[in-house]
Order: sequence, then C-alpha cells, then structure tokens
Amino acid sequence: MSTLAHGREAYAARRWPDAVGQYTAADHDAELPASDLEQLATSVILTGRGSEGVDILARAHLRYLADGDYSAAVRCAAWSGLNLMLLGEAARSAGWLARAHRIVEDLPDPCPFEGMLSVPAGLGALYRGDGAAAAEAFTRAADLGRERGDADAAALGLLGLGQAKIMLGRLEDGLALLDEAMVAVTVGEISPVPAGIIYCAVIGTCHLAFDLQRAHEWTRALDRWCDAQQSLVAYSGQCQMHRAQLYRLHGAWAEAIDAAKMAQDLAFRGDLLATYGGFYEQGEIHRLRGDFDAAEASYRHAQETGFPPQPGLALLRLAQGNPDQAQSLLRQAMDGADPTHRRQMLAARVEIELAAGDARAARAAMEELASLCASIDMPLLHALAEQSEAAVLFHEGDLQAAVVPLRRAWSRWLSLDAPFEAARCRALLARLCAALGDEESARQEHEAARALFSELGAAPALSELEQSAPMAPGARTAPAQTNGNDAHHGVDAGPLTARETEVVQLVSAGLSNRTIAAELFISEKTVARHLSNIFTKLGLTSRAAVTAYAYQHGLAPTSRPA
Repeated sequence: MSTLAHGREAYAARRWPDAVGQYTAADHDAELPASDLEQLATSVILTGRGSEGVDILARAHLRYLADGDYSAAVRCAAWSGLNLMLLGEAARSAGWLARAHRIVEDLPDPCPFEGMLSVPAGLGALYRGDGAAAAEAFTRAADLGRERGDADAAALGLLGLGQAKIMLGRLEDGLALLDEAMVAVTVGEISPVPAGIIYCAVIGTCHLAFDLQRAHEWTRALDRWCDAQQSLVAYSGQCQMHRAQLYRLHGAWAEAIDAAKMAQDLAFRGDLLATYGGFYEQGEIHRLRGDFDAAEASYRHAQETGFPPQPGLALLRLAQGNPDQAQSLLRQAMDGADPTHRRQMLAARVEIELAAGDARAARAAMEELASLCASIDMPLLHALAEQSEAAVLFHEGDLQAAVVPLRRAWSRWLSLDAPFEAARCRALLARLCAALGDEESARQEHEAARALFSELGAAPALSELEQSAPMAPGARTAPAQTNGNDAHHGVDAGPLTARETEVVQLVSAGLSNRTIAAELFISEKTVARHLSNIFTKLGLTSRAAVTAYAYQHGLAPTSRPA
C-alpha cells in the first residue's frame, strides 16, 4: 500500500497524527490532489495546529481552482475564513470570506456550499448579542444547506438558530434545534471539524440555558467522541472544561481541578477556546477552597482571553471582605452582558448586593431571576431563584416567608447532587431556625452544614458559618419543620432520587464505582454515599441485590453504556 493510501486509511479511521504523517510524506514525493490536501488540513487542525491547517487549506483551495472545481474551492475558502475567525484573526478571515463570496457570485449555477458563507455572519451577530440578526443568518445557512445537500452548513445553521432563539427567550424551540443538530452529528452525517464545533457549542448553550440534564448527556457523548479519535486536541480541551464545570457543581473538586488543568494543557497545545474555561473553573475551585491568591491568578489568566471572569472574580472580592468592590465589578459586567450571560450572574448579584447593603438592588435581581422561571422551567434555575428569594426575605426580616423557598431550594440542590449549594441552604436554615426560636433545629442545620463544608474543604464557607451563627431571640415562634434527613448524607425514607436511580441503573450494568463516578461527573466517595443511601432505602446489602432489584423494577439498562 502506498503512503498516500495509508494517509487516506488513517484519515478514515480518525488517527489524526498518522494521517498527518502519511499525507505529509506523500506530499514530499508529489503534490497531493486537492481532496487529499483538504483532508491533510483537517487532520492538522484537529491535532491543534489551526494556523498551519489554514495554510494547507489555502493550497487545497488553489488546487481546486486549478482543477476547475470552483464549488470545492468555495468550501475551502469558507472554512479558512471560519477557522481564522475562531483563531481571532479577523482581517484574514474577512479576506477569505470575501473571496468565497466573489467566486459564488461568478458561478453560473448555484454553489452547493453557499450556505456556509452565512455561518460567520450569524456568529458575529451572536457575539454582538443580536439574536434577531443571528437567527436570520443561521436560517439562511440551514435552508441553503438542506436545499443543496451540504450537511455541514445545514447542521451549523440549526445550531446557530437554536442559540439565537435561546438568546431571544424562546427556550424550548432553541433546545429542540440543538437536539436536531446533535442528531446529525451522532449519526455521522457531519465532517469532523463542524462535529466538534457543534458538540462544544451545544454543551455551552445548555449551561447558559440552565439545562443540566442535557449538559450531562452531551458532555458524556463528547467525551466518548474525543476518546474515539487518536490524539485529538481540538475540542478535547473544551470537553475537559465542561467536565470541570460539572465536577465542580457535584462537589468533586479534586476531579474538577484535574479536568481544568487538562483543559489548560490542551489549550496550550492548540484548543484555544478551552483557555477561558480551563482557568475560570480552576479559579472557582481555588476560591471555594479559600486559596485566594491562586484564584486571583487563575481569573487573571481567564481575563486575558478577553472575557470577564464573572461572577467568580466579584465573589472572590466578596470573600476577601470587599463587598463594595464586588458590587462595582459585577454591576459593570452585567451592564455589558447579553441576556444569556446576564442570567448567569443574577444569583451572585443578589448575594453581593445584600452584602453591600443595597437591599433594593438585591430584590430587583431576585425578582428578575424568579421571572425567568416562567419561561425557563429548569430545576437548576428554580433552585437559584428560590435560594435567592429566601436570602432576600431573611435580610428583610420576613423569616417565616423565607423558610418555604429555602427548603425548596435545598431539596432541589439535593436532587441535582450539588452538595455545596445544599450546604449553603442548610447554613441559612440554621440562622432562620435560630431567629425563629427553634434552637434544636438550628443546631442540627448548623452541624449538617458544617459537616458538608468540612468534607468539601470549603474553608471560607465554613469560617462564615462559624462566625454568623446568630443568637436566638427571646420570643419563640412555631419551629420550622425538619424532615429528619441525616445531616451528613441527606438520607430519607422516601423513594429513590433521580440520581440514585441512575446509580442503580449503572450498577446493574456492571460498572464499578470509579466508572460510575466518571459517567456522572461525581467523586467515587459520592458514588459510595449514593449506594449507602440506596441500600438503606431498599433494605439491600449488596450490589448483586441492587442489580436484581433493577431488573425486577424495570430499571436495568437495555445495553451497557458505551
């Protein structure tokens, strides 16, 4: 078999370094055909050398022109422009896109790849926060892609249109379009570069839409997609960035740090879009643990990408005892943010405004957060809104009214497997119970929060807890009711939670605790805790018994996870 044939075989098998090596060797012997040059360029881009890949795409473009294949030349020019846009080289990007448009205008017949030329315009509108203009551009990309058989343009158009609709507040329509774009990826209709773009953009958008379930599902899928390709750099860093975000939420902070560092390493090797998230997520863990100098350094590196590291940096200032500076930083960031990113900062805004003494601004942010729940019916958003409502009511002195939303928030955080936020709810419950005169419940809630903060290593939260335990007032009112949950584990005698059901399914598939932890983006310790809860609730004593229970109750998966 010739070197060229080996290169084509490696490309088909997604062995990107092998494809680069074989194609490069063949190119030394004789100039590659245009289609092979294009595949070499793709392989180089996927191994993290974006600029070098664009240069090879330029050679493929010229070869297609020499061969008279003007439509393929347009495709190469469009992808050169898009890749350069992602690399931050705006002038070169504009030049390639203008060249592609000119060739299309000169063609006697419609160009199959014309739809791709609307994608950069849509991206620019998204970056500006202009959802309507983005929707128009991406609709054109999707329509032209479908009409002319360009699956890449059709899928990217669906992706962008979904993002635009979410930006415009049409959540259900937007998420449905993202799912449709992902179907095209998972059935293999899309070439590797747009597939990676779609995976990462969909996951990021799910986080912006507070859709934790979809974020989990597609992050697992992206993880497997990356693992199936040899030495993939592009998109792998963004995958680790998203993994770090989920690990942080679920209290697996050591794993979150590891994933964040991997994201940084892959960003250094070429996945530049992982830079911000890799450093921001690292900063978040350092802040939560109380390593403020390390958090400061991480946020600074994140900010060097051009995006403000908020609300993390503002919360760091608050933890450092500077509420006025925190308030100023976050207000400035929110004033310049588009609606989807503004939503992500509202809960922190409530916390910071209360600390800075502006109860009116805190209530306004809380009400804005609560109003979103009518159109974005996601458990994560409801938990943030309810926790914020309770904090505002407590600050305003309406103690009885604060109990109900706070307990709802706590229950939601438990169901989302978010131990830090659940512990924060219990810390506030301790203060509420004490203020209402229920000293026994206050002690229980305080100890529960202290145990969770200690286990997580959340030093600032633990210190604040110990310093803020209030004295109970002289007048005793009716005590707040507790549900008797174990302070450390959150065990109750009710049915299995959604997360416990997932663990039962994975145990019945024969997976180890380590594999289950990786699958659910939690720590092995948390898996063991869930198993302990499951054993207690179901009256079982072994994994075999759990497996039997799963089969008896229709919980066993039809196939083992890939």
